[in-house]
Amino acid sequence: MAPDPSNSSSSSFTLVGVPLLEVFSAYLGTLFCSAYIIALLGNGVVLLVIGLDKSLREPLHCLLAMLAVVDVVMATSIVPKMLSVLWLDSTEIGATACFVQMFLVHSTTSEESGVLLAMAVDRYVAVCHPLRYRAILTHQTIACIGLAIVLRGILFMIPLIWMVTSLPYCHSHVIPHSYCEHVAVAKLACADPRPNGLYSVAGSSLIVGTDAAFIAASYGMILNTVLGKGSGWKALSTCGCHICVMLLYYIPGIASIYAQHFGSTMSVPAQVLLADLYLTLPTMLNPIIYSMRTKQIRGALLRMLFSRKVRA
Repeated sequence: MAPDPSNSSSSSFTLVGVPLLEVFSAYLGTLFCSAYIIALLGNGVVLLVIGLDKSLREPLHCLLAMLAVVDVVMATSIVPKMLSVLWLDSTEIGATACFVQMFLVHSTTSEESGVLLAMAVDRYVAVCHPLRYRAILTHQTIACIGLAIVLRGILFMIPLIWMVTSLPYCHSHVIPHSYCEHVAVAKLACADPRPNGLYSVAGSSLIVGTDAAFIAASYGMILNTVLGKGSGWKALSTCGCHICVMLLYYIPGIASIYAQHFGSTMSVPAQVLLADLYLTLPTMLNPIIYSMRTKQIRGALLRMLFSRKVRA
């Protein structure tokens, strides 16, 4: 039986799961558990192959490994607790755990966007400036880019976490969500949550808008270059897959952010499911679209499987 929210400790919160869809909790749990397992397997294989095959040390492979790590952290920060809520009615979460989860969720979304931008820039340099590729994207440069991506996510979240933890929570501690989403938590405060909301929506819009604009510019220049060389179909196929995955990440993410902040005609269950899907669906698709479609990684995986079969 789920704990009575009125009896919850002042140092804890109560997660609802997906409001108004409690009757479907078992099915939703199965859906998100399946996505989580696929995400762990896919990203785990990518990390294993890149880690074991010494030929996969190009800048793109480093970025793919970073994307896999971010995806695993992002999915792991929400899905296990979500499953305990949906399957076991274990709805209570400590305040510290809640804020840690909030930090991980929102910082990794920023980092995911940063890695997608870095990968788009990598492809731009590889296609448009192939002779200068190794001179421009050295391992030191990639390390600095990776550090900048992580620092951006952390620096964005530090003020946000400080603001939300400073709010007094003297009324309801029931979060109408399946994880500690920032806006949903801030709305529970018995003080004005608008400064939190304004900082969050302004920061998120700036990060996503800037990254999306540079990604679009990169792919635009890539297509302009390859179409001029008469090799457009392959590029269109590759870029098309990448853009579709990015749209699956950016559009639901932006829609969720603005629906939470400004309200909308979208129902509460739809808002919660949208927020859940934009955090779990890309983590499942990224290894397939970005890594397994990469010739070198596919070849390395086949070599690993083939050599093991021969030895057996």
